[in-house]
Amino acid sequence: MNKKIFALLAALLCFSTFSVFAQSSDDAEPKTEVAAVQQTSVEETETSEKSSSGLKYIAAALAVCVACLAGGMAVGKIGAAAMGAMSENPELSGKALPFVGLAEGICLWGFLVALLIIIL
Repeated sequence: MNKKIFALLAALLCFSTFSVFAQSSDDAEPKTEVAAVQQTSVEETETSEKSSSGLKYIAAALAVCVACLAGGMAVGKIGAAAMGAMSENPELSGKALPFVGLAEGICLWGFLVALLIIIL
């Protein structure tokens, strides 16, 4: 039960961190008023771009949160099993440790997805 609460708190912390960065970057942009001469379609386009930019940060935060939580759970289970197997047979260390590295790769893929979401 404590692990689930810790995972939930970690996800909320990660999500709130990305939300704070998203707000600070949007506030840093200079605000310009749209002249009355411009068309309403231009105004609608700017409004939709601003709302989609906020969604980018939320999507990036979710990608990192889910990937890191899943990677942490996988490393915990695989690492425990690998240590147990190595305590019985030390020759298995070379075969068991790459699986831990594969589980850590999940976090890197989540970060890469988040980076691509923010850039594109």
